[in-house]
Amino acid sequence: MPGISGLALYLPPYRVNLEDWCAWNDQPWDKIRKVVGRSFRMRGPEQSVYTLAANAAWRLIQAYDLDPNDIGYLALGTESSSDNSAGAVIVKGMLDDALAAHDMPLMSRECEVPEYKHACLGGVYALKGALRFLATDGAARKAIVVCSDIAEYERGSSGEPTQGAGAVAMLLEAEPKLLHIDLSRSGSASDYRMVDFRKPFARFRDQPQRSDGQMQDLPVFNGRYSTSCYVDATRAAMNAMLARQGGGRRADYFHAVDAVFMHRPYHRMPSAGWAMAYLFALADGDQDNRAELAEYARGAGIDPEALLQEIADISPDMRARVAAGESGDDAFPLAGNLMRYLRKTELWQNLVAGKLSLGSEMMRDLGNLYTAALPAWLAAGFVQAHQEVLQLGGQQWLALGYGSGDAAEALPMRVAEGWEAAASRINFAEALGAPVDLDAEQYAALHDGHPADVQPAPASDEFVVDRIGDIDRPDFRDVGIEYYRYVPASQARQNAAHEAVG
Repeated sequence: MPGISGLALYLPPYRVNLEDWCAWNDQPWDKIRKVVGRSFRMRGPEQSVYTLAANAAWRLIQAYDLDPNDIGYLALGTESSSDNSAGAVIVKGMLDDALAAHDMPLMSRECEVPEYKHACLGGVYALKGALRFLATDGAARKAIVVCSDIAEYERGSSGEPTQGAGAVAMLLEAEPKLLHIDLSRSGSASDYRMVDFRKPFARFRDQPQRSDGQMQDLPVFNGRYSTSCYVDATRAAMNAMLARQGGGRRADYFHAVDAVFMHRPYHRMPSAGWAMAYLFALADGDQDNRAELAEYARGAGIDPEALLQEIADISPDMRARVAAGESGDDAFPLAGNLMRYLRKTELWQNLVAGKLSLGSEMMRDLGNLYTAALPAWLAAGFVQAHQEVLQLGGQQWLALGYGSGDAAEALPMRVAEGWEAAASRINFAEALGAPVDLDAEQYAALHDGHPADVQPAPASDEFVVDRIGDIDRPDFRDVGIEYYRYVPASQARQNAAHEAVG
């Protein structure tokens, strides 16, 4: 059964401490800390979604001593594309530059280079594509999936503290060293939801122009409606997965699984989604399950029958809610109230906090990475487990991906025996590195498209945007095309020494 054998991260060095951000914007730090996290990263000067992706993939190749000729599939999952023609092949080109600089063989011309897009689920779809490649014509090869994104929200919006930027690269093999993934028992869900979270091209007419020629990518979103879509999609994907596994009550799975990793737009969202999915499983279950749900409802002062009517069996018609002007209303108000009541109970500690705890604390410093959020959490989980010498071999894990629009994927996974060796190579601590903490003026400059006002952090053994084309002649055109440059570690040291002498 194919799966994941390695993980590598790249985070831009530019960091916004959310405690500082709260002070700049007169926001309650205690609430932001509990709900959102501690900090987020921003793309800086000379960076794009493609350089982030290439940097993560380059670190993966180095960390796991990969032979580039063995890689038959290089996929990019992103919703931050700035080129509507090329995608993963851009990353391949940069990797070839670094390989050549290190006198290593270039990647094979036979390597497939697809890009996957579906909001935050694009990386999971890329992962499934790689698994299918390894199970069929690519059985003797290796695959790399890179999830790379830049999450930007308008200043003053509810999404502003949930920004982020970064990339995670995954190595996949037919005989995985970290996680076996069983697609035959996975679950899928999709349903068009119109205004959940979108990035129509028309919005660029009113977005700020960046001084470096790159695009500002502020989405159109409706927060409360998006939360309802997330909860409903999670339920549907879980139901599909559990139906394929057959036998037993759906609610029993929630107790049996060892660890859960979910799409993570901010710290509290996964716990809410998992808890709500359990309530739905109880409502969809047998008499004992519904009796358990009724007991929780009475404890919270909620009418059990009204709760059942709200969540049992049938999903709400989210498109009809938009047409009726109800997109700003919570689709599951009673279940939401019950979920908040359960936060104070032992059930929450065992079923929610306990199942979602592995790596969760480390994720508070990454912000929202869109497609990269879920694989980053998997990386954090393995790093924590390795540090604490936990016994994971054979454990049953669950990955729940979600993409606005909406679609969701539930992937059952099994931890490989001997996972420790591959986990020891994950560069989570190195990716966090020594960040450049931005002040209010620097944050505003980067956010509002004036990166020239921020001194670039020295690049070392990584890729940068060298320039953006602006030629528009009949015989040659490159308007808007990004040109990249690989900066070796030795050059970075030479530049630092030159600046020190100067």
